[in-house]
Parts: sequence; C-alpha cells; structure tokens
Amino acid sequence: MATTDRVKKILSWYASENPGTLTNLYRLLTTGTLAGTGKLVILPVDQGFEHGPVRSFAPNPAAYDPSYHFQLAIDSGCNAYAAPLGSLEAGAAEFAGQIPLILKVNNSDTLAKIDQPCSALTSSVEDALRLGCVGIGYTIYPGSGQRNQMYQDLRELTIEAKRKGLVVVVWSYPRGAGISKAGETAVDICTYAATIAAQLGAHVIKVKPPSAHIEQEEHKKVFEKHAIPTATMADRVKLVVQATFAGKRIVIFSGGEAKGNDAVLAEVKELAAGGSFGSIMGRNAFQRSHGDAVKLLHDVMAIYKAAP
Repeated sequence: MATTDRVKKILSWYASENPGTLTNLYRLLTTGTLAGTGKLVILPVDQGFEHGPVRSFAPNPAAYDPSYHFQLAIDSGCNAYAAPLGSLEAGAAEFAGQIPLILKVNNSDTLAKIDQPCSALTSSVEDALRLGCVGIGYTIYPGSGQRNQMYQDLRELTIEAKRKGLVVVVWSYPRGAGISKAGETAVDICTYAATIAAQLGAHVIKVKPPSAHIEQEEHKKVFEKHAIPTATMADRVKLVVQATFAGKRIVIFSGGEAKGNDAVLAEVKELAAGGSFGSIMGRNAFQRSHGDAVKLLHDVMAIYKAAP
C-alpha cells in the first residue's frame, strides 16, 4: 500500500533507528484492517505459559493448537501476532509471511508465589530472526525488587534487536511488593510505567487501562494541585499517552480479563477517545469461538478506524 501521512509521521518519531527497524515498524503499521491508520490491534497468546493451559484454552479448546492463533490473527485482520518461542515455532513455517510476528522473549508462570516477580529469558533475538519476526516483546515489572535486573536485561536485548533491525515491544506491568494490588492499574503508576518503557528504548509500549486510583501520595498532591482530570478512562489514557514523550511513542492497551462484548467495546471506545494507538487483546479474543472472535476484533478495529 502507499505510505500514508500518518504512518510517515509516526516513523519520523523513530529517526534514530536503522532502516531495518523502520521497515519492520512500517510493516506493523501497514498490515491488516487498520493498515495505514497509525492504529494497531495485536493478538497476544502467551497466557498458556503465564496462566496455564486449562485456564487459558479450556473455554475454547480449539485454542490449544498454536495454528489456531496464527489463523485467527490473519482472519481478523490483526496487525501482528505475539507469542512465546514454542508457539511461534509450531506455526511459523506454515504461515510464513502471512502475518507479522512478535517473539515474546521472557515469560513467567503462576506456579510460584513471589513478592518480587521477575520473568525468565526464554528465547533470544536470534530466535526472532530465525522465525522471521518483525520484533521482540519483553515484560518488565516496575514495582518489583527485581526491576533493575529486568531493565538491564532489556537494555542488552534492545541494543541487539535494534542493531539487527527489529522492533522492541515492552509490556510494562507494575507489580510487586513496592505497590498495592490497586496500584498495579493506578493512573499515576500506569503513566510512570509507560514513561519507564519509553526511556528504556521501546518502540511500542503495552500497558493496562488505568483506573482512577492514585497510588503514591506525592503524585496525588500534584494531581490535586494542577486539577489534572482523571474522571473518565479517556482522561486517564490521554495522560498515559502524554507520558510517552508527548505521544511520540506507540502506546497500546491490554484487553484484560475476559468479559462480555459490550464491556469490551465500551472500554475500547474510551481508549480510542483518549488517544490510544490500539489494543493488544488476547483472552477476549481466543477464548471465544473463531467466528465470535473475528466479529469482536472487527468491531474493535472499526472503533479505532473511526477515531481521530
């Protein structure tokens, strides 16, 4: 497709990157139903590793098969499909070139209960290149006592990925003994987490939709002093986007826990109104039947397509 002005503008924010990385960013932005709009809807399926196979796939048993997710991403017109090493290896040859791939290079499980979470490196930049991926994905946990190790590991991976022309996608999920459960989605913490990911060199940043809760007292004073609006999801999303270099980084939001269609679409409308660049939606897609998932993802994309 011809390059749109919106895609050109977004690529201009990454002018320090090499042509290989810009090419892969371009491919992300010009694939699928939202091609050329500057918006993204990505299918992520790391939940089998992160939450366990039964919890993840029993609601829709077809989803035990990795090929199902490749096909769902293609049929629904997603910009990309993101998954851990084994899932991508199971279908990368069969679906070669049909959908941009993002290799999730670190993962954790729910079998151990720890106060200071830290995901393990489970694959590499070389694996991403071997599988034809456009980029790598990496999760950080701001708020964990292990955060500095994750930041350092990410820095090394980012250097290698950028040298080799890949896009870096960072899941920035605050959690750990440093913050409360409510604080994991607090508006002040989500904005902080997005800024940290941007400062670590992420091209695409994934965060959770922020709640109106304000976790830190120091932040609360500033919000109150400057009357910063947080009443609506759109208000809060605007702050998160603003926190990533005044909106000059691609910020997308997770789909969260499985919920009904109306609830999903109502949330997406708020995300779009706040300036979100898109959604990365896993359980709310692959836990539905194929037909229902495609319909829902098309409806999500229609909202983003209509947004400014």
